[in-house]
Amino acid sequence: MRHFLPLLLLAAAAANAQPAPPASPSASQIIDNAPASAWRIVAADQLMLLEFAGGRKLAIELAPDYAPQHVSNIKLLLRDGWFERHAAISRVQENYVVQWGATTDAPLPDGLIRQPQGSYERPGLPATFRRLPYRDAYATIIGHSDDWPVAADANAHWLVHCPAMVGVGRDMAPDTGTGAELYVVIGHAPRHLDRNIALVGRVLSGMEHVSALPRGTGPLGTYEQDSQLVKLVSARLASTLPKAERPVFQVMRTDSPSFGQWVTARANRHDAFFIRPAGAADLCNLMPPARTVK
Repeated sequence: MRHFLPLLLLAAAAANAQPAPPASPSASQIIDNAPASAWRIVAADQLMLLEFAGGRKLAIELAPDYAPQHVSNIKLLLRDGWFERHAAISRVQENYVVQWGATTDAPLPDGLIRQPQGSYERPGLPATFRRLPYRDAYATIIGHSDDWPVAADANAHWLVHCPAMVGVGRDMAPDTGTGAELYVVIGHAPRHLDRNIALVGRVLSGMEHVSALPRGTGPLGTYEQDSQLVKLVSARLASTLPKAERPVFQVMRTDSPSFGQWVTARANRHDAFFIRPAGAADLCNLMPPARTVK
């Protein structure tokens, strides 16, 4: 019998064993399986479409609730065709930003607000705010509001400088920038700029086209030769295109159950590569997923 005892013990253990719990879905699986109710369509009149030389296309969702006067200026510049006549990428600073605007002293169109309100923060916490449980080096509170990454304290909340966020170039205060100079963050999140510069939107697609540009060798990554400039050849709102030609983007709703599951999955990676999940996530690693709709 002693030869059969181990087999009997194994058989008994197998009979009493409970089935393994199903693996939690990964972040990408949550995105793939999120229902239609978990997504919102980006409004065509808030979707800015840019094309730089070489077929480099960016789709940017504007944030008028956070920077109303700056966004109003940007829309005026788009309607006027000012960007197409005058703007180019002239600065690419390693681990920081790509910036575009006029390369000469081009006159600004009539009706432009020359010194928009700073729009660096908004009072209180919005009703739509969804707080994250993770710590942050720059703010006592972090989370999302209306699907934007937001930091806050007891008195105010503000958009944050995550990669792909779009801001307004400015001179020394009290200048707040007009929106004629814009930049997109391409490096480590420069959160020290929060509440110091107006953020006006977020790139939804095309980051690969600007983040891979050659770095400038001049001060702050500026291009030193005219031949290096990357011309902005087309700039418009999606709403100005025929409906059949408008690209359609969706952003995951941060008030949806799917987004809550996605945040948990991002903070607790359990796929085979990870030995020790972090159990937390930086706000900039929790930018709501975006996708195109065919």
